[in-house]
Amino acid sequence: MPSLGKLRRSSTATGLVTIGWVLLQTLMPLPPALADADPEELTYGQFLEKIDQGQVEQVDLDEDRGVAYVRLEGDSEEDAPHQVVLFAGERNPELIRRLRNNQVDVEIRDSAGNGALTWLATNSLLALILVFGLLMLLRRSASGAGNAMSFGKSKARFQMEAKTGVVFDDVAGIEEAKEELQEVVSFLKSPEKFTAIGARIPKGVLLIGQPGTGKTLLAKAIAGEASVPFFSISGSEFVEMFVGVGASRVRDLFRKAKESAPCIVFIDEIDAVGRQRGAGIGGGNDEREQTLNQLLTEMDGFEGNSGIIVIAATNRVDVLDLALLRPGRFDRQVIVDLPTYKGRLSILEVHARNKKIEPDVSLEAVARRTPGFSGAELANLLNEAAILTARRRKEAMGMPEIEDAIDRITIGLSLTPLLDSSRKRMTAYHEVGHALLTTLLTHSDELNKVTIIPRSGGIEGFTQSLPNEDIIDSGLYTRNWIVDRITVALGGFAAEAEVFGDDETSTGASGDIQQVTNLARQMVTLYGMSDLGPVALESMDNQVFLGRNLMPRSEVSEEMASKIDDQVRTIALTCLSRARQILRDNRPLMDHLVDLLLERETIDGEEFRQIVGEYTEIPEKFLVKAGK
Repeated sequence: MPSLGKLRRSSTATGLVTIGWVLLQTLMPLPPALADADPEELTYGQFLEKIDQGQVEQVDLDEDRGVAYVRLEGDSEEDAPHQVVLFAGERNPELIRRLRNNQVDVEIRDSAGNGALTWLATNSLLALILVFGLLMLLRRSASGAGNAMSFGKSKARFQMEAKTGVVFDDVAGIEEAKEELQEVVSFLKSPEKFTAIGARIPKGVLLIGQPGTGKTLLAKAIAGEASVPFFSISGSEFVEMFVGVGASRVRDLFRKAKESAPCIVFIDEIDAVGRQRGAGIGGGNDEREQTLNQLLTEMDGFEGNSGIIVIAATNRVDVLDLALLRPGRFDRQVIVDLPTYKGRLSILEVHARNKKIEPDVSLEAVARRTPGFSGAELANLLNEAAILTARRRKEAMGMPEIEDAIDRITIGLSLTPLLDSSRKRMTAYHEVGHALLTTLLTHSDELNKVTIIPRSGGIEGFTQSLPNEDIIDSGLYTRNWIVDRITVALGGFAAEAEVFGDDETSTGASGDIQQVTNLARQMVTLYGMSDLGPVALESMDNQVFLGRNLMPRSEVSEEMASKIDDQVRTIALTCLSRARQILRDNRPLMDHLVDLLLERETIDGEEFRQIVGEYTEIPEKFLVKAGK
């Protein structure tokens, strides 16, 4: 049975010949018998009668075809001549003599020469098309053989010099990771500095961090700083459908690296090939596991790879095989965290170099507004602000454009404001409930602004806070902070219930209630912040595809699960009661803020705190920030 490649090549050749024949038929001139055909033919007898009557003006005889083309008196130049079929053997001079006796203009066509030329042109063009088709088949066969021989070759992009255009000065916000990788570059440039005191450079460095924190950018900076060969490849490029191809590519990659040592091999998204072996439903993947085995052998096997430094990046270190993480392979693991305030400020300064920014723009304020942003998100933020600046036809971006870009990234695209209606008033009470509790609670975050301008995704308004920098960076949450966060989240629902009644609460608080449930459950099952005591009742790590737990199982008894549900419900109801009591005690203030918000549609945090301070006392930490 012919292979698929042969069938494709055969169909290609047939198509080429067919196209050539069609072109040939198109380019060849039509014979006169077809070009000048007339639907009104004359019989031979009628033709002779008209000759005797003197009605024939001109006759063209084509003796090879046995056809005469006749033009009669009264025919215009645009009319096609009449066609007369001559009898077989009618090539004697009798007809010609009869025509000349009646003074008829006679022309005899000799098509033998034209036929020979047409035949020669036809066969020559057909031969050229056949030769061209054979050359294409030979070229494809050679290319297919070459591809088959290079099926297991590495697809790594090889760079002998620094071509990335990125250096360490272009990487900001991750100084600790830069320092550790700077040692790698220093060793490659001057290894005697380390070997003189018996130090051995790590064979592998694993970059671990969330998406967008700059892992790949660090690798590009190494390529820009070190004047050694640099190989870069993605983990997914090793794994193919056929077993053994990935292992062959690993061998080929390290063979090239040995020839160019000292050098750097960068593997991006190594979790695509380095997952735990024998895990998951079905026992794993043979091709991926053989590729991983070959990678383990090349990094630290019987044959040493001196001078080759492997740098890999991943955001899923928990799924990597333990043999890959042991010393001797990836000796050093570099954590690339989300940037802190100083890091965000440095990143903003780097990305603001090539952008036109107004002098009154404070990058410090932008850095404080963006806790939890990665380097990629900060770069996208300034790019979105630049796009908004160009759309508004301004020469330089200002704080309004940056503020709008932050809201667009975190909340969504702004839509047309709501018209005055009961729906808009309910939205205003909902958001004021959040904002008022944010301002009055001692352990809550600082209010940045409150608005009732709708956003894409069904958001009719939002209350924005500035997360506490110390809490976000450290990841240590106190019980008071979590309880106040739950109370603030229930502020919108509490405001609707206090003003419009329990029967008129809307579905706008569904997202808030989900957040409350998750936080309360974590307090009970993970943080030990309930009456059940300091015990961990649930695990956050339950991944079936790793083969750890094929079927999900309950970690607590039915009795304990019921107690957990009761504790979660108790925390939520207690915080709701607290929120309603605070809003009930400050009902005149809440009504005044709602009227002001309906008028302006947006109130910033500083003005909101000033208004609240005229009616009641606010926590001292907000007074200090306000300079009072």
